Amino acid sequence: MVERKKKKKAKEWYALIAPQMFGKAKLAETPADDPEKLLGRTVEVSLQELTGDFSKAHLKLLFKVVDVKGLEAHTAFIGHSTTTDYVKRISRRHKAKIDGVFDVITKDGKRIRVKPSAYTTKRIQTSQKRAIRSIMKEVTETVAKTNNFDEFVKLMLDGEIGKQTYRLSKIIYPVKRVEVHKSELLEIPKVEAKREEIEEEVAEEEGEEEVAEEKSG
Repeated sequence: MVERKKKKKAKEWYALIAPQMFGKAKLAETPADDPEKLLGRTVEVSLQELTGDFSKAHLKLLFKVVDVKGLEAHTAFIGHSTTTDYVKRISRRHKAKIDGVFDVITKDGKRIRVKPSAYTTKRIQTSQKRAIRSIMKEVTETVAKTNNFDEFVKLMLDGEIGKQTYRLSKIIYPVKRVEVHKSELLEIPKVEAKREEIEEEVAEEEGEEEVAEEKSG
C-alpha cells in the first residue's frame, strides 16, 4: 500500500495590525500556512516606527496576535521597554537613581506592572529616595485608576507619569528626569483558535482529496 503524502498548504502573507490606540497601523508582515499558527505570536516595534517621532526611537513596544481576520492578524499591546543604550546614557548623566515597581489597575480593570525611575544630578538621602518613590507610586496609581487601559498607555508613553512626578517631587528634591522604563500587562489576552475556519479548510481539503481519488479510480 502506497502512503499518500499530505499536500502541503502554500503560505500566505499576513499583515500584523496594531490595536485601535495606535491607529490600527501595520506593524509588519509575516508568512504562514495556517492562520491559527499566527495566534500568540509577538512582534516588537519602536514607537518611532508608529508615530514618525524620532525622539521616541528608544521606546520598544510589544504586541501579541490575538485574532486573525482574512489576511490581517490583529494584535494587543502587552508592554514596552526602553533600549539598554538609552538607559545607560541617562544613568551616566545623573548621580542618583530611584527605581519603582508598581502593579496598578486601570479604570476598566486591566492590571499592568509599571517600572519608572527618577534621576537626580546629586546624591540624595535614603529618606528622600523613599519619599520620591512614594510620589511615583501615588502618581502611577492615580493615572491608572482615572483612565482606561488605552488612555493609560498613551499617557505613560507620552511621559505624563514622569511630568507629574517631576512636579510633585520638587518639595522633596528637584529630580531632573523621570522615565517609565518598562511596562507589562499582567493578564495577557487569551487567544482562541478559529475552529470553524480551520474545520472548513480541512473539509475542503478532504473533499478535494476524495474527488482526486474518484478520478484516479
